[in-house]
Parts: sequence; structure tokens; C-alpha cells
Amino acid sequence: MLVIFFLSSRSSESLPDFATWDFAIKKSAHMFGYGMLARAYLHFFGNTAKGKGLAWLLSLLYAVTDEFHQSFVPGRYASIYDVILFDNLGAAFALWFGGKRK
Repeated sequence: MLVIFFLSSRSSESLPDFATWDFAIKKSAHMFGYGMLARAYLHFFGNTAKGKGLAWLLSLLYAVTDEFHQSFVPGRYASIYDVILFDNLGAAFALWFGGKRK
């Protein structure tokens, strides 16, 4: 959560530009970050159906709060699409491929 918060606190001018690959790299980073957050929650709650549901929900709630936080950073804006598409999919894929349920 600290890494996500730190990275979303950077102004748009301080972010790297990956040229043609910029969109793909940055959105992949969203998916990876929220996938890892969901897996951390899953480790805490346990690899059960209820644990996966809680891990997914808390990951999305954090994504919403982080987008709100990002709206106060110069040159950045909050994007519900980042939450719905990239953060959600990253968390869901990480949980889906997270192993067998107990």
C-alpha cells in the first residue's frame, strides 16, 4: 500500500515516459500492484472463497481511495476506469490464479 501511495503521489512531470509503450507499461503496473495487494490480503484472510472476496473488496476500496488521493497531485487526475478496468482486473486475476481453495 505504501508503494502504491508513493507512486501515485508523484506529479505527472516526474513520471517516466515510455514512449510508444507508456500506456501498456503504466496500466500493467496498475494490474501488478493491485494484484500483489490482493494476494497480500489473501495471505492474511486465508485462501478460501470468503478470503478471496474480502481480498478483492479491500483491494478495490483501496484503489478508490488512492484515485481520490491522486486527484490532489499536480498534473494527475482520478480515473474510475483505472479502478474498474486495471486495478479490478489485476486483483481478480491474482486471486483467480491464486491456487486452490481450502
